[in-house]
Amino acid sequence: MRRLFRFAVPLIALALLALPARAAEKVDLLLVLAADVSRSVDATKFQLQREGYAAAVANRQVLDAIRAGRNGRIAMMFVEWSGIGNQQVVIDWTIVDGPKAAQAFGDRLLESPRSFADRTSISGGIDFSVAQIARAPFEAERQTIDVSGDGTNNSGRDVTRARDDALRLGITINGLVILSEHPLPWN
Repeated sequence: MRRLFRFAVPLIALALLALPARAAEKVDLLLVLAADVSRSVDATKFQLQREGYAAAVANRQVLDAIRAGRNGRIAMMFVEWSGIGNQQVVIDWTIVDGPKAAQAFGDRLLESPRSFADRTSISGGIDFSVAQIARAPFEAERQTIDVSGDGTNNSGRDVTRARDDALRLGITINGLVILSEHPLPWN
């Protein structure tokens, strides 16, 4: 019996390796929503980001644009970032293909607690988002990172290098600036 087991395990492993790999599910876009939760983001700015993203995802025009794509759906996730090494996935990769999925994503976003608050590493947020795109369980010709924030990069590597590295991979980066009525002196 042991002899059979010793030969069977490698044969089963080889057979599994010979199976064709399952293709990743296709979507029209991989979208990372990357929100700043550094110390300069007060409760009002934090809510602005969360409520804004939840409303945008469920917006009829956005949903019409999603449905108009070749696959009629996108995959998106929500991450929060602050200082170097302080990034967290709040909502992992999720398919959005209509109002129900969009509402569920927005509801989860509004119910999730804030991750942390630290310095401001926009480069860390970009690098983390790039890594999330690389591990996505979906396939898309287009990849985008929407970075929202209210400050300058004061932690981690140079933000232009992080941006340029992402662009070389074909990833689009959108910057969503949070303006302040009373800017902090260091921003």
